[in-house]
Order: sequence, then structure tokens, then C-alpha cells
Amino acid sequence: MSSNSSSNARPTKADPSDLDRLVIDTIRTLSMDAVQKANSGHPGTPMALAPLAYQIWQHHLRYDPAAPLWPNRDRFVLSNGHASMLLYSLLHLAGVQAIDENGKLTDKPAVSLDDIKHFRQIDSVTPGHPEYRMTTGIETTTGPLGQGLGNSVGMAMAGRWLEQHFNRPDARIFDYRVYTVCGDGDMMEGVSHEAASLAGHLGLSNLIWFYDSNRITIEGHTDLAYSDDVEARFRGYHWNTLHVDDANDMNAIEAAIEKAQAVTDKPTLIVVKSIIGWGAPNRQDTAAAHGEALGEDEVRLAKRAYGWPEDAHFLVPDGVYERFAQGMGARGKAEHEAWKQRYEDYAKRYPELAKELSLMLDGKLPDGWDADIPTFEANEKGMATRESSGKVLNAIAQRVPWMIGGAADLAPSTKTNLKFEGAGSFERDHYDGRNLHFGIREHGMGAVSNGLALSGLRPFASTFLIFSDYMKPPIRLAAIMELPVVFVFTHDSIGLGEDGPTHQPIEQLASLRAVPGLLTLRPADANEVAESWRVALARSREPACLVLSRQPLPTVDRKKYASAEGVRRGAYVLADAPDGKQPEVLLLATGSEVSLCIAAYETLKQEGIAARVVSMPSWDVFELEDEAYRESVLPPHIHARVAVEQAATLGWDRYVGRFGSQIVMHTFGASAPLKALKTKFGFTPERVVEEAKKQIARCKAGASE
Repeated sequence: MSSNSSSNARPTKADPSDLDRLVIDTIRTLSMDAVQKANSGHPGTPMALAPLAYQIWQHHLRYDPAAPLWPNRDRFVLSNGHASMLLYSLLHLAGVQAIDENGKLTDKPAVSLDDIKHFRQIDSVTPGHPEYRMTTGIETTTGPLGQGLGNSVGMAMAGRWLEQHFNRPDARIFDYRVYTVCGDGDMMEGVSHEAASLAGHLGLSNLIWFYDSNRITIEGHTDLAYSDDVEARFRGYHWNTLHVDDANDMNAIEAAIEKAQAVTDKPTLIVVKSIIGWGAPNRQDTAAAHGEALGEDEVRLAKRAYGWPEDAHFLVPDGVYERFAQGMGARGKAEHEAWKQRYEDYAKRYPELAKELSLMLDGKLPDGWDADIPTFEANEKGMATRESSGKVLNAIAQRVPWMIGGAADLAPSTKTNLKFEGAGSFERDHYDGRNLHFGIREHGMGAVSNGLALSGLRPFASTFLIFSDYMKPPIRLAAIMELPVVFVFTHDSIGLGEDGPTHQPIEQLASLRAVPGLLTLRPADANEVAESWRVALARSREPACLVLSRQPLPTVDRKKYASAEGVRRGAYVLADAPDGKQPEVLLLATGSEVSLCIAAYETLKQEGIAARVVSMPSWDVFELEDEAYRESVLPPHIHARVAVEQAATLGWDRYVGRFGSQIVMHTFGASAPLKALKTKFGFTPERVVEEAKKQIARCKAGASE
């Protein structure tokens, strides 16, 4: 089979070594042609790594192209996502079939030749960097360097947990490996250090990283900024390290992979020396070899070096598809069929576990998963929302066996310990634990959590809200990939007191709210916490942030005020003007500041001033409500409004209008006891009452003009 090629195509008959080389050069030329046609992209790395990638896929990757969601498939992660054409070429030549948006197998290719011709074009399944959910066969979205490495550690951790939880002595249904390709840029990014350190500590021997050491980055040779002894560093991380001197040496690559697979107590790093843009005559003397199209002349010269027809474009010579089908395709199909038989026997012997697995893989939760969530009685002293969150989390996790997670060394403070019998800790040689100990590695924690979610688990990850800044890249990628990770952020305001401005989050809420597809919830009391967890976990394709207090908050009397079920609509009327009166002023708040508004409301009511308190735990959810509901909560004709939140002003003008009052933060806080801080920055019932009266007077004055 061939594409629209020239008449000078290579011979259709060749011995095996010639056919292997033919496939490798097809990967290279497809990559060059796609980048050249798009006049955008990175051809150099796909050209250099084609032999390595082919060896992994053709001879080792346990993968059935006709069943790309097979649960026990090996995972292949291209962390240096700028080399995306390498992966698209592999998916095309291997004949991977597409999965539709409902998770059903189709008879269409995941990546057609026409898709490759539309590389980096609008609505194409071949975007500039690999995108999970967009293209079948892409295990994770990569591009921001280092993230794929963190994801791969999460996938390997998930693999070990799945083995411990589901396998039985007479039935082994999980034992997959994770193969990851990365480059110099990945290795320089700090997240790779965090992820590698954790993987080595846990002894994840099902994880193999291939480090493409071509010593070239955008600015030039890595000597400009990078002289690490990478192998020594990884040995310090307790990794096994191997070395391949030439990326074109298939025998050396094969020997290294076999050695890595034989290691049973640690992950392996294989350092592969390559020449970027292999075959291009000026490959290391021009930026075109890395970050730009080569140019027609350079493409022709590279093809000549491969013995390729220089005028052929998107050529797939006879025998190439068949070679992949006879190797990876046949092997993957046989392994998948054998697994299906094992699984059928397993489902008969262990029906409850099989039911669990089915629910997990479908992104569903067990019936009654929220049945044990507590209801909290009214209490003026109350409790910190981090405390009530811990109680709710434990109630849920007992009913969702595949819910696992932890904190960046802060679980006792963020209250994310799973304390019920059998929860245990995920540790080397004890991979069945559900408490993960990430260490002080926030960035790595986020990337690993995404890898866990990509493997079907329901992860949660926790730290202080201020340190969400350390993990914005994986939070953003969780939103892009629609992964149901729950990020639990505590110490949510100046309420943490004496720790001062370095620890008091101000702009973090606004930055989280700005992320498309990220659900941000800041509950006001214990019962809003319970409802927030319900909202977060009910979404199977949306990450969520729970923003929680360190200090105790009153548990609102729900007999006197509205039910916390209003959280499900994002914002709701918590307390309204008495006797059906029209409110003169709206008091809007989230989290710990809602109780201030309730106190102000009661004062105003005693003075005969009709007010409404609106709790707004999630702007994201509220904005999804229809206009009628939104206007029932925030009537557009009521212009007197006061917003109260111990965070930055950004965004509140949407709800209070240009002239509305905002009691918010305009500085980075201060170090002092909480009471002094609230007084200094105006977070008192008296200040809310004062601003409410000013707003009413302003609106009355405007109406009389």
C-alpha cells in the first residue's frame, strides 16, 4: 500500500532489516513532510528518535491497535510533546483505530494520512502538541516540558495500585509498564526532579524513561546553561541507569530495554545519545533542525541521505503498514485476547471486584457513594472547613475504593488523611495503600495526580492555597484534559494570621477562577463543605478546587437560614429580607466572610433595613445556571451591593457593578493574630453594615436625581 507517491518508491520486497529501516525512514519523512507543509513544528526530534520509538512500539509495547483503551495496555508517553509528529506517525502506521466521544470503537483510523497532511491546522486531530481526548492513542496532553514525566510516574503508581487491589494469586489482570520519552528540556524543568525523586523512592520498576540527550535546545547547545551529570543524578534518586551511545543502534537499544525490563526494584533511565534532525546536512547548524520547518531544499537533501525519493510527499511505501501489523499488531492482538479470557474467568470468580473495575473504567461512582456524608448541627463556634472536609472525605472514600490521594507533606494540617481501617499508606512494596505521601513536591504532586486520573483512579491532592502557585501547570492541564482531580487547598485567607504575607493567599482565588473548565468552590461552613464535595465528585470530566479555612467558622443554623443544597447551584439566597420585603441591599460573600455578612444582616434587620445575604461558593457553577435563576438570586434592579472576600478584588465587579462596594484585599496581608488582621483590613460586621448603608444611600441619591 502506498500514498500519493512518486514512481521512484522503494522496492516492495525486502529482508526484515530493510523493512525495519523502511518503516523508520517512513516515520522520519512523514514528520518532515507534515512540518514542511504546515510551515510550523519540530521535525528534528522525530527524525532522530524514529529508531528508538519504532523499537519500543514494534517489539515491546503491549498494545492492541484495535483496542486502544484496553485497561492493561502498556502506556507510551511522549513528554517532549513538541516532537508530536513522531507520535502521529506511529499511530498512523500502527493502524490504531479511533474511539468516538462516547468511548466506542469505530472503524476509522485514529490518525489518517489526511490528518497528517493537516498537521497543526484548525480542527485537526494532529495539533502542534499531543492532546488527550482529541486524538485516540494519546495517553496524556504533553508540551509543557516535564509534565509528561510527572504523568508517567502517576501512571506507574496507578499500575502498582491496580495490581495490588485487583489482582489475585490465581488471576493477574494488571501488570502494565509505562514507557516515556523525554529530552533535555524535560530534564531541566524542576517538575522532572520532583517526579523522578518520588518514583525512585517508591521503587517503581514498571517505569522506564528514555532520555534523548541531543544537547540542543532553542537557544543552541546545552553547554550554554546545562552541564548536569544526569546519570549520576538519577543514581542518587535510586534509579537504574543505562546508556546507549547511538540512537540509530537498534541492537544497543534492544539490549538496554531488555536490561531495564529485568530490573524489579527500581525505575530505569536509559540515556540515548542522538543527533537532532538526523539525515539533514545542516542539522545542528541551524534552528530549523529543531524549532522550524527544514525548508524544501533541506527536506530533499535529508530524503536523499535516507535513499528516499526526493520528490515524494507523504509516501508510505508498500510493506510498511504490513510490517507494523505483523509485529506490534499481531502481538498486541494476541496479548489482548489472552487478557480478555483471563478477565472473563476473573469476573466469574470475583464478581464484586469486576463490578468495581467496570465502574472505575467508566468514570462512575458506586451507588450510595455519598450516603455517609455527615450533616453538621448548627454551632456558633463551629469548625474549620478543612476539619469538616476531612470528615466528609473519609466518609466518601470508604465507599469509593479507587479514591486515593494525599498532600505535599501537609496531610495532618490539610486534614486529608484517610483514617478508616485498611486505608494504609502507599509505599515501596506496599502499593495497596490509599494515603499518598508526596513530600514537599507540589508541582510533582499535581502532575502525578493527573497521571493517576488518566489511569481511572479518583485522586485528590492537597496543600495550602498559597502553594497552588507551585502547581498551576498541572492544574491547568487537568482542566484541558477534563480530569476529575480534586485539589484541596486549605489556609485560604489572611485567617492563617501570624504566618504573614508569604503564606496569606490574596490573588490565588482569582487565578483559579480564571482557568476554563476548573471548578472552584469556597464553602462557608461545614454543610457547604459537604455539598461542595458532592458537587466536585459528581463531575467525572472536570477538575475541582476546594478552598478551605484554617480557622473555625460558625456552622450556620439551617433551620433559620437556607439549606446548604444551594451550593449545587453555585450561589443561593442564604438569608433574605423578612416578610417578603424587597431587599434594599445585597450582601455577597464566599467562605469565611459569609458569617460576617450574616452578622451584618442581623444588625441591619434590627435597624429596619431589609438586606439579602447571598453565599457564592462557586462562581463557575452559578454562571452555568440559566438567566432566570441568576436574576432571582441577584435581581438586576437592586443596585446596592456589597461583596466581602479576603482575596483580591478581581472579578467581583461582575456581581456588584461598577459602583458597588467591595471589602476585599488590596495588599499582601500582614503578620498578626487573626482578630487584629480582620480589624486592620475591615473584615468586621460593623464595616459591612457601614458599606451597606453607603450603598443604599448612593442608590437612593441616584434615583432622586
